[in-house]
Amino acid sequence: MKIEEKLTAAVVSGLKALYGQDVPAKDVQLQKTKKEFEGHLTLVVFPFLRMSRKGPEQTAQEIGEYLKANEPAVAAFNVIKGFLNLTVASSAWIELLDDIHAREHYGLTAATPQSPLVMIEYSSPNTNKPLHLGHVRNNLLGNALANIIAANGNRVVKTNIVNDRGIHICKSMLAWLKYGNGETPESSGKKGDHLIGDYYVAFDKHYKAEVNELMEQGMTKEEAEAASPLMKEAREMLVKWEAGDPEVRALWKKMNDWVYAGFDETYRMMGVSFDKIYYESETYLEGKKKVLEGLDKGLFYRKEDGSVWADLTNEGLDHKLLLRSDGTSVYMTQDIGTAEQRFADYPIDKMIYVVGNEQNYHFQVLSILLDRLGFEWGKSLVHFSYGMVELPEGKMKSREGTVVDADDLMAEMIATARETSGDLGKLDGLTKEEAEEIARIVGLGALKYFILKVDARKNMTFNPKESIDFNGNTGPFIQYTYARIRSVLRKAAEAGITLPDTLPTGIELSTKEEGLVQMLADFAGVVRQAGTDYSPSLIANYCYDLVKEYNQFYHDFSILREENEAVRLFRLVLSAEVAKMVKLGMGLLGIEVPERM
Repeated sequence: MKIEEKLTAAVVSGLKALYGQDVPAKDVQLQKTKKEFEGHLTLVVFPFLRMSRKGPEQTAQEIGEYLKANEPAVAAFNVIKGFLNLTVASSAWIELLDDIHAREHYGLTAATPQSPLVMIEYSSPNTNKPLHLGHVRNNLLGNALANIIAANGNRVVKTNIVNDRGIHICKSMLAWLKYGNGETPESSGKKGDHLIGDYYVAFDKHYKAEVNELMEQGMTKEEAEAASPLMKEAREMLVKWEAGDPEVRALWKKMNDWVYAGFDETYRMMGVSFDKIYYESETYLEGKKKVLEGLDKGLFYRKEDGSVWADLTNEGLDHKLLLRSDGTSVYMTQDIGTAEQRFADYPIDKMIYVVGNEQNYHFQVLSILLDRLGFEWGKSLVHFSYGMVELPEGKMKSREGTVVDADDLMAEMIATARETSGDLGKLDGLTKEEAEEIARIVGLGALKYFILKVDARKNMTFNPKESIDFNGNTGPFIQYTYARIRSVLRKAAEAGITLPDTLPTGIELSTKEEGLVQMLADFAGVVRQAGTDYSPSLIANYCYDLVKEYNQFYHDFSILREENEAVRLFRLVLSAEVAKMVKLGMGLLGIEVPERM
């Protein structure tokens, strides 16, 4: 039983014995004692003054005396105004550590076949360019969120919607036809997504040149853009694609397949995966059908030009376009179609969309429209809205080719980790393969942690140099502490020391040791809170706080050299549990931890 539960039960008994009142456990408020006061947990006594008919200090004193006499877990107490600070006995902390030690997946709740089914959509790439830094934040947040939601006892389906149709895709296709000379990923030695991205940039370059030329001939910018032969050809290609032209469709499939092979490689390196991938080319017609059904039911209306709209003024919003006058669909229509397909595929209880905050309005509207169309989870859909990520140099633009490519970024992080770890002597004595694996784990861990430790709602600047630092709130600092603990445990095993299932009692713990056990016990609450708030950063910062605290303990106390055997075993089990919690916490974030370093 948790210490909080034990103390709550004792307070309930005490109130009955002292004042003859039955108080529900939920009315007993225990919180961590503030650092400036002595004690571990503080009881707020103000709610009980009516029954004690005494002042706050006297009431706190009476409850404290009762607990000290009747609950072995309470070693001492002190009263500060209406707050009763309780010092928990060493025996109770040892018992708590035993309980944590016995549970391999402490703090995580397994799903059952009856658990709610939560679907999480993330990544959502376009097939006209490789994944970039913005996608990295999206994928890492989506993957971590899926792990955290699953750790809270839900069944989770991870999905991706690929934007594989539209004018931007036709731009890359047209540029490849015009300037590609049949180039393939094999002939160029480039990943398919990079190759197609180059043609997207090439289209923009030629298009801008055309526009400039037309402007020099006396046209305005708008006229030149409308008259551009290249853009006209791209639009014609899109019309052919929508009509199912076999030649255009064959080219589209070939180029998309190149891109998917490239994406798969990036996802593998990033350590993210999906249970089901949807394609907009397959969902947009479904969306059109659903919108027309809504039109027949009087949920939407048609304008004179043939376009279909939703009137959202009752919800305090405006009118929203759902089908253009030429019958082509917009993003909203596609999202409705995708929702229809997903609902047919899975009995979804909750739907979470991981999409940047520039789409807040879109998801507000989508929620209303899905609810109108009868989707049970429409009203309660969650838009996990996150801020933009930039580099110290500033914003990125894919058309101009100034985007920070995800593959290049990961390769650079691994190279920097290799160099930094080598300089610090952390790869000494390792084989080339081992050193390479550690560089990969540390480089990617630095990237993931730096992005995930920031509150997702905030815009952030990703600083590669700052992220690979073996001191401070970084992934490598946490990974190094984990490897250090594993080294201590290996030495213990070599010395023939086996960790016991149950720790010896009767030892007095230091404040630092008690604090560490309390922090370990907090892990379950942090996982719960991260699930409720959709906040991976809570887990990232918990891991950092835990290792920071452990490093001070490691610095101040002997572990293997401790002469008292019972104390030595306690410290080894404590170390093992810190390592376990770090591995579990970092695992939820999708970050690996190295066994040696």
